[in-house]
Formats: sequence, C-alpha cells, structure tokens
Amino acid sequence: MSHSGKPILEPGLDALNDRFRDSLSCEANKPDFRELDLGSPVSPLRIRHAGPTSSGLTATTTTTTTTTSSSSSSSGSVSGRNGQNQLARRPDSGPNNHSGELSGSSESSPTAGDSLRSSATARNFKPGHNRSDSGSTPPLIYSGQSHVQTQSSVNSPPLNVLPTGNICPSGKILKTGMAQNRSSRTDVLGSGSGNYGHGSIMRGGMSPKDSANANANASPTTMRSSGGGEYARKVMVGADPEEVKRAGNEQYKRGHFVEALRLYDRAIALSPGNAAYRSNRAAALTGSGRLGEAVRECEEAVRLDPNYGRAHHRLASLFLRLGQVENARRHHCIPGVQLDPAELQKLQAVEKHLNKCTDARRINDWKSALREANAAIAAGADFSPQLFMCRTEALLKLHQIDDAESSLSNIPKLEPSTTCSQSRFFGMLSAAYLYFVQAQIEMALGRFENAVTAAEKAGQIDARNVEVAVMLKNVRLVSRARARGNDLFKSERFTEACSAYGDGLRLDPSNSVLYCNRAACWFKLGLWERSVEDCNQALSIQPTYTKALLRRAASNSKLERWVDAVRDYEVLRMDLPDDNEVAESLFHAQVALKKSRGEEVYNMKFGGEVEEVSGHEQFRAAISLPGVSVVHFNVASDLQCKQISPFVDTLCSRYPSINFLKVDIEESPTVASAENVRFVPTFKIYKNGVRVKEIVRPSRDVLEHSVRHYSF
Repeated sequence: MSHSGKPILEPGLDALNDRFRDSLSCEANKPDFRELDLGSPVSPLRIRHAGPTSSGLTATTTTTTTTTSSSSSSSGSVSGRNGQNQLARRPDSGPNNHSGELSGSSESSPTAGDSLRSSATARNFKPGHNRSDSGSTPPLIYSGQSHVQTQSSVNSPPLNVLPTGNICPSGKILKTGMAQNRSSRTDVLGSGSGNYGHGSIMRGGMSPKDSANANANASPTTMRSSGGGEYARKVMVGADPEEVKRAGNEQYKRGHFVEALRLYDRAIALSPGNAAYRSNRAAALTGSGRLGEAVRECEEAVRLDPNYGRAHHRLASLFLRLGQVENARRHHCIPGVQLDPAELQKLQAVEKHLNKCTDARRINDWKSALREANAAIAAGADFSPQLFMCRTEALLKLHQIDDAESSLSNIPKLEPSTTCSQSRFFGMLSAAYLYFVQAQIEMALGRFENAVTAAEKAGQIDARNVEVAVMLKNVRLVSRARARGNDLFKSERFTEACSAYGDGLRLDPSNSVLYCNRAACWFKLGLWERSVEDCNQALSIQPTYTKALLRRAASNSKLERWVDAVRDYEVLRMDLPDDNEVAESLFHAQVALKKSRGEEVYNMKFGGEVEEVSGHEQFRAAISLPGVSVVHFNVASDLQCKQISPFVDTLCSRYPSINFLKVDIEESPTVASAENVRFVPTFKIYKNGVRVKEIVRPSRDVLEHSVRHYSF
C-alpha cells in the first residue's frame, strides 16, 4: 500500500487490472448483491485524494460514486457509473441558508426542516479523517488479505458479481456467494464516534461506545421516538455539533428552552464559528424572556456571517420589541435579504406611535403621551423598558402616583447590552432615561435619598444631556431644602421651617410631601386655614396621602368645620380600621357635629364592649339611648352565632360611636317574642329607639357595610 492510499500492483498485472475494471463499468452488468457476515471489523476506510480538501463541504451531502481502481487483494470496486464522482446537494436558497436554523418569523413555532447548509465549522473531524472535495475519488474498503493473487484469480469472478467488500448506496457490506437471509443484522458505516475510525463498519448499525452518536444522519422522527430528554443527554457527550444542534431544536419545539440552551451551548463549544448555532441560541433566549442576551447572540451571528438573513430578521424583531426603531430598520433593510411585509408594517406602526409620544411629551401633553405609549406597546414594542417607564412618567405627571408606583413592578427586566445601552430614547441614552424617571418617582414618594442616588446614576450614564443635568441639580437642591426644613421643625423653629419647605416647592411645585410638611408647620403656628390649603394641594397631587388627610381633618376640627372633619375621619377609618386614635377622633367629631345640629348627645361615650341584655325593660332602655344601637340576637349553642360573635366584638372597637348589644333568645324569650325573632343570628339596628334595619344570618361584609352606613 502506498502513502497515497492506492494499492500497489505487481508488474505484469496492469493489463489484467484494466480488463477487470472495464468489465465492471458496464451499466448493463448489474451485480447480484449478497450480504457479508463478517466475523471481525475490517480496517478503517482510507481516502484517496484527487485534489485539495474542500472546506465548504455540505453536511447533507449524499454521494453516488464509482471507483475503477483495482487491487491485488481481489477487492476494491464500488458499484456505480463509469469512473465518475457525483456529489448531490440540496439546493441552497442563498448564501445565508444555514444548516438546522430555526425557521419561521415567529419564535414560538420553529421548524428544523429548512434546506440545510453547514459551513466547514459545522463538524469537527478527527486528525487523519479528512473529507475529500467533490472532485476526489471515493474511499475503498479492503478485505484485509495480505497475499498477492495470481493472474487467474483476478479473472475468475463472474462479470455480474461484485468482489468482496463493496459498498452499496444503502451502506450494506456485500459478499458474493453468501445467502441473503444468513443474518438479520446489517453492517453499516459508522460516524466516527466509536473506537474505530470515521467510516468503520460496525455490527447492527450501533457504535461500540455510544449508540446515540452511531448514525449522524438519523431522521428527526427516529430522534423523537428515542425520547427527547434521554436523547439530549446522550448527544451532549458526543463530538458532532450538528447532532447536538438537532437535539436542541427538538427541545426548543417542545418549549424546553433551558435544555435547548444547554445543547446550543454545547454545539457552539464544538463549532464556535457557526452563525446558525448562535441564531438558534438567540431564539431559545427569547423564549426564556432574556432578550438582552438574545440581542448579543444575534449580533454575534451577524458578525460571523454578515449576509445571514435570518439572523438579521431575528435581530430586527428583537429591536422592535425593545422599542428601538432605528436599529430594527437597519437590520430589516439588508441588501439581498428579502423583507418581511408583516414585520415592516409592525415597525411602521410602532414608529408612528413612538413619534407621537415624543411630541406629546415635549409639550407636556401627558394624557396623549400615556395613550401613545400604550399604543406603541400594543403594536409590538412589548418588551421596551423605556416605553413602560414612559407610562410611569405620564401617570406621575397626571398625579396618579399610586398607579405610577405600581407600574414600576411591570417594567421588563433587560440584561445589559452594548447596542441597547447606546440607543437613545427621548433624546437621552436609554439606560439614563430609566434612572431619570425613577428619580422623579422617588421624589414624589418622599424618598429623597433614593431620588438623589437615581439622578446621579442617570447623570453618570448621560452627563451631556441637558434634561438629565437639570433634573440632577433640582433633585439635589430639593433634597437639601427638605432636610433643612426637617431640622428646623425638630427645633420648633416652625416659621423658618415653612420657608425651607417653600424653597423646595419652588423647584418642585408638584411635591406633595413638601406641601404636607409645610402644612404641619402652619398647624403648629395656629394658622389652620393655611394648613388646610397646603393639605388640599398635597391631596390634589396624591389623593390617598394619609398624612395629608389626617392633618386636614385635624385642622378642620380646629376650625370647627365638623362636616369636613367627620368626612375625612370616616375615610381614614375605612383605611385604618384598627387605629384607635382615628376612631376616637371620629367619635368626638361626630359628637361635636350632633351638638352643632342641636341633637341630644347625653350619655354618649367612646368605645366599650358589647353589652349583654337579659330583660325586656333593659333592652328598651338600651336601644332608646341617643345614637345608633346594633343588637345581636343569638343562641349560645348555635354554630353560626359562635362564628360571628368575635367579629361583632371587632366591629364594636372599629365603630365606637355605636352601641352594640347581645340578646340570647333562649334566656330572654320575652325579648325575642316582642321583636319577632325566629332565626339566629339576627341583627337589628335601632336609631333613637326606632328600628331602621333588620338582617338575618348576614355575611361579615354585609354586616359591616350596614354598621358603617348607620355610623355616619
């Protein structure tokens, strides 16, 4: 055997070899194939090169070849056409048609059935197992015999039978003179993942070490039937990146994105330069909600293959979801890459709403800004932190602070990305805008230290932006004014504290916390009218501001505006049902209101316990007291009465201006008979001795609603 892989023929046999080769090249002479039952593996295939090895060989290549080289060892022919190598390829759709890429515009419905094309990096070959290009001759299989046959033995085989060791297109090893049914097992060419070299023949089609890598050309149906998770675990230890990628595609289609990512990572480790693997990994990251990382993977795929259309489309789709219209357009409009009309229409819709939102924000039309931001999100920019933060800013400016604060929890979390961080939103860097709005929210909620921290971060990211610089300066000054006012208030220097809070309000006229703090100073100075005015300002900005509501109620009480005071305390009572101070303040305001109206308020007291009534005279006296009385008719042994009794005690503490009574109808049958009580638990509400409402077996909510109504 020569170094080139060709068999060495003895002198004098050249002519006989030519005759033998010519006899096998006849198309009409089709051999009678017989299976060969080998007792031991044959030597690895050797490859005869007719030229340089091609680096662009496709992974889906199927070869139909003939080699007319003869050997003195009696085997070496391969059936086929006369002396030609034909390399069959699937047609490429273009230079960016990558092998195994997840297809389709939707990330949720990938398929792996594209026209496949792999680059030279799609497979890693072991040293010495190089593939030949389309112009090289196919490999030969030798029978392993070392002696040289005579001339007569060369001429002895019939013309319609191939010599021992020939390869069929199906991969079977055939031998003449053997019965076809001798063995049910077939011997196939291995993929190179076992103990033997690439192209070694293995019994039954299985690798000696790893059956999962025995046949790299297994169909997707066969792979799915072998069990998705088990198959994925097996291919992870293999060395064929295409096999690992196919397993990743299967996991992706099942929605197992974490497992798909693990497989794509393995494929990338085996073949770092394959753009399709990067793009597939981006699809799995998108499915996992990790869009920032997906952008980086797509950018790497485009760097590896600038003409890779699917990676450009996927990157454009990601940028659109992030609200980055310019970046999305740049990757949609690639020369030579077909444009998706649906994606273009979505891009134009997002761009239109984003432009309108920008214009509305510039003129402080916050209602329009909120509407257009919501429209842009609905049109396709559904993962844009900046658009969601724009909604938050608009809600803040519209004095919907509670909604603005709750919307912060809905901001999409985006991993840092170089491209994303360099994009601009409303004229400032995207990351800076997020901190810009956060600083405003923190200021509005009175968390001044947090506001300064957020504003400083915005300034570090985009120091040249005028809007960011002005906001940072104001936040620092307002925070200092508030701190100075607090110190003066603690020192009981209330007039100076009012001035300090006023300095902060001139810089931030929509700060409800500063208004409320100044109202406390006016209250201490006995200027209750001014206190009410500042509380009104604070509540117009933040309607649910509890401290402002408390201070306004107290100021109205000082001004003897009992209707306004009772109204505020009743709202506070609903928000703070277990606050005893609020309950007592409400009671005294209600008593004062009754007195101002000339109503009888004798014997009214704050708080108390549920009073037990045992006689009819005691019952009539209790319900005749001024105000409202709630009577619980019960039976001690009744289960429903036992369950609701603790709640009646709670209502007694929550509504101290109401008299709560309890009557056991078994112990006081005369009261039950006089009040016509037949079912328990029954509740009756009396006002100045007159029954105004009756409730039989109520729920807790119904009972409290009625009690609250009559406590006003």
